[in-house]
Amino acid sequence: MASQAGFMISKIKRISDRIFRKKLENADISAFNGAQGKLLYILWQRDGISAAELARQAGLAVTTLTSMLDRMEQAGLIIRERDGPDRRKTKILLTELARGLEGEYDRLSDDMTDVYMRGFSPEEVNLFEQYLNRVLKNLEDEEK
Repeated sequence: MASQAGFMISKIKRISDRIFRKKLENADISAFNGAQGKLLYILWQRDGISAAELARQAGLAVTTLTSMLDRMEQAGLIIRERDGPDRRKTKILLTELARGLEGEYDRLSDDMTDVYMRGFSPEEVNLFEQYLNRVLKNLEDEEK
């Protein structure tokens, strides 16, 4: 029988996105959506990185990222600042509004982790994450 891992990963992502969107609504957070939250998460770890680095860390094409950043800038979450004399290079900086949302995002992320790992022992969680890291590495190696 053929593996259904790819199908299951896609289905997990779709359902997870719907649940997270609902959690954002229930928390009355309308400043960003789930996909933008992932970008904010990266920026909360390393504010001021380049758009190219943000795209790399998020696993997005720069063209996809650009439209997302446009919407985030319009929402007052980020500003783009020229990085040196090269006009093509910009760094992405968080606004005070975005910084103020980090705690609530962390709480919702913890809630999602609790949903994902419900019923798993600590040992099973550890093993599962090891397997996911192997899948991720395989995909990253293939992409190169």
